[in-house]
Amino acid sequence: MSTPPPEIAPDYVETATRLADLARRSTLARFRRRLRVDSKRDASPVTAADRETERAMRDLIEARHPRHGVFGEEFGHREGAEPWQWILDPIDGTRSFACGKPTFGSLIALCHGDRAMLGIIEMPALDERWIGIRDGGARHNGAPCRAARAGTLRDAVVLASTPDMFGRDDWRTFDRVCAKARARAFGADCLGYGLLASGHTDVVMEADLKPYDYMAVVPIVEGAGGVISDWGGRPLDPRSDGRVLACSNARLHETILGMIAGNASSP
Repeated sequence: MSTPPPEIAPDYVETATRLADLARRSTLARFRRRLRVDSKRDASPVTAADRETERAMRDLIEARHPRHGVFGEEFGHREGAEPWQWILDPIDGTRSFACGKPTFGSLIALCHGDRAMLGIIEMPALDERWIGIRDGGARHNGAPCRAARAGTLRDAVVLASTPDMFGRDDWRTFDRVCAKARARAFGADCLGYGLLASGHTDVVMEADLKPYDYMAVVPIVEGAGGVISDWGGRPLDPRSDGRVLACSNARLHETILGMIAGNASSP
C-alpha cells in the first residue's frame, strides 16, 4: 500500500499566497506597457515580464523552502532535497498579456511527488483568484466555490485557449465533441478552469499543454467538485501528454471520454 501524501502545512499555503501576490504586482507593473515580445525555441512568446516574475517567485521559494524543488516555464527544473516541488507559470497567456487582454494569469502548483496538492489561478488584471487544496475544497476570492452539479453536453459550452493548440487528429476529436455541445469559445487561457470551478461553464478541453499549464488547476477543479484528467481518463501528473479534459461533473466527463474513445455518443 502506498503512503498517503502529507497534509499541506499552513506555511506552504502562506508561501503560495505570497507567490500569487508577487505575481500580481510584477505582471501588473508591466501590463499594457510597451515591451518587446521574443520567440522561444518552440515559437511560443516570452517577455521580460515572464522572466522577471518567475525569477522573483523562485527567489521567494528559495528563501522560504530551500529544500523544495522548482519547475518553471522560463528557467526549467531545479531538483529539491524533498519530494515537494513548486510548478510555476509566471504568465499563462503571454499572447493575451502582450496584446493587452486581461485574461492572462499566473499559475502556482505545489506537488508532493507527482500529486498536485495545492493550486492557485491568479488573474491579476481581473482581480480574481482561485485556490484549491487537495481534500480541502476550492475558493474564489476567499469564498467557497462549486462546479455545476448537473449539465449534459448538449447544454454545455466547451472552452479552449486557442484552436492552434490542437494538431490535426486532436482537432478532429475536439470538433466532434463540440458538434454535440451547445457552443464552443476560445481565448480564456487559464481563466476557463476558474470559471468551471465557480459553476459558470461545464467543459474545458485542451491539448499541447505543459505541466506548468495544468498542474495548478487540478486541485481547484477537483476541490470544486469537478473532474479533470487526460483524454484517456487518467489522473494528470507532470508526465501526462498535455491533453486535458475538465468537466463540471462525472456524468459529463464520462460522456466526453466515451466520445474520445469512439465508443459512445452524447445523451
